[in-house]
Amino acid sequence: MTVQDSNKARALLRLHEINKRLMPKFERCTGISQSRLEVIQAIYKVEEISQKELQQIVNIDHAAVTRHLKQLEEQGMVTRRKSPEDNRVTFVKMTEQGRTRVLTYCEERKYFTDQLFSGLTEEECLQLDNTLQHIQQNIESIQKREI
Repeated sequence: MTVQDSNKARALLRLHEINKRLMPKFERCTGISQSRLEVIQAIYKVEEISQKELQQIVNIDHAAVTRHLKQLEEQGMVTRRKSPEDNRVTFVKMTEQGRTRVLTYCEERKYFTDQLFSGLTEEECLQLDNTLQHIQQNIESIQKREI
């Protein structure tokens, strides 16, 4: 193993450790998971949206979207209704209570993000984002090695 391999392995391990710690900490601090926040932000931006469109926007599977919506509905943040033309289509709409709470969640996310990146300049944040985007693209192109 070369020093360069060792650096890459250490960086991979660091990404793994960050991943394990980041989302639970985010949820404890903000009161909502990142994926649920993405769901409610997508709904917030529109008057009403079909569940299928929502699933495509947030890029999570149908069952996960359904679970999120069920819990959000129980919390009084969204309402769901079946399409009168096609009973297989479900429309989702944010309630006034949901609109208020999503703004609070966004404020909490901003506070969390400010703490997370404390001490980094805007240039360093941009460089980090570009690096992570490059890694994300590499992930998409990884193929299992033929042995």
